[in-house]
Amino acid sequence: MDTIFLRDLRVRTIVGVWEWERRSPQQLSIDVDIATDTRPAAASERLEDALDYNAVARRIQGFVSEARFHMIEAMAEGIAGIVLQEFGAPWVRVVVRKLWPVPGMRDTGVAIERGSRPVSLP
Repeated sequence: MDTIFLRDLRVRTIVGVWEWERRSPQQLSIDVDIATDTRPAAASERLEDALDYNAVARRIQGFVSEARFHMIEAMAEGIAGIVLQEFGAPWVRVVVRKLWPVPGMRDTGVAIERGSRPVSLP
């Protein structure tokens, strides 16, 4: 099975449990790995035969920017559900990072995997 990936998708949103986190948007960085079969798109070179990563990125950005989660774990679950249900992926890995959450720390986050990653046969 092949993988389409999105790296460092930046989105500003309200997220967090503390009162100060609920007052102004924070910048998040999101990585997504999506299992897919790229052979049809490679053979035809047609977008219709591919997993449209631009559409996936736009959908995630819209979802996250409108959401008001307390926990990034819940946000990651929501993103995974979108990829699995709306884009028909059998497996997804989602990493959500809060950037500069506390002084002296570059980021903190959560990584989840959902679905079943198909095994490629020779």
